[in-house]
Amino acid sequence: MNDKPGFIKRTWNILKKPSTKYSLIGIASVSFIAGIIFWGGFNTGMEATNRLEFCIGCHEMRDNVYQEYNKTIHYANRTGVRAICSDCHVPHEWVPKIIRKIQASQEVWGKLTGYIDTKEKFESHRMEMATKEWARMKANGSRECRNCHNFEAMSADYQKKSNYDRHMKAQADGKTCIDCHKGIAHHLPKEYVDPDEQ
Repeated sequence: MNDKPGFIKRTWNILKKPSTKYSLIGIASVSFIAGIIFWGGFNTGMEATNRLEFCIGCHEMRDNVYQEYNKTIHYANRTGVRAICSDCHVPHEWVPKIIRKIQASQEVWGKLTGYIDTKEKFESHRMEMATKEWARMKANGSRECRNCHNFEAMSADYQKKSNYDRHMKAQADGKTCIDCHKGIAHHLPKEYVDPDEQ
């Protein structure tokens, strides 16, 4: 029979003893350097998955949403500022970014199982996928949109008066970007009905 308290105590004693072969400073230095290398590799990999080339690496994205996006103002505009997939779908802050990456890794299941591997399948699931993304954006107050667009930075001098007034009313009403700007970078699902038109 295994004596669990004794086993844990013996293991702890082994772990807290200094090594007879290596100095404590050597072990700490190697651990510190290994930690930096691991962290650097982890962050490099994380940022590589934020690149446009990665996002459109599978035909499901390249042949569907990318074709829609590259005809929008987020792709080409007078200022030359381009928002790519990760700008709109991945938070900049570290903890929310990790949470979103975990969620996105679950979405890979759709690729592996062929859930959306044809245009027809993609279109048949577009409403479901869009609804999930809209709900995610609504829940976080359109955080990714606000990395570039901010009510406080909007100027009445540079926007049409009607647009500026709508933005200020939306802010006063506690609305967020996604409440009014669904379909700004991708086609709306065929089943979508604008609540303002009902």
